[in-house]
Amino acid sequence: MTFTNTGSTAARSGTVSFATHVIGALGIDWATITTTQPLPAPIAGGASKTQTYTVCLEAWRVPLGMHVDTREVTATWN
Repeated sequence: MTFTNTGSTAARSGTVSFATHVIGALGIDWATITTTQPLPAPIAGGASKTQTYTVCLEAWRVPLGMHVDTREVTATWN
């Protein structure tokens, strides 16, 4: 993911939240698990940084025949 600071001052810290959905074989959304990771800070004003994240769920949360789909990503700067 690429994060861009559109402001004029440096973003010093923050978090990124991932809403990962557990989807059943028939397409039913059984659960949404939210996980958070730190943002790649600091990012100077007008600059961008790219970061790769791995989203993991415990095996018991995803029974046989189900799959996961991360549908929503939210960044919060401090």
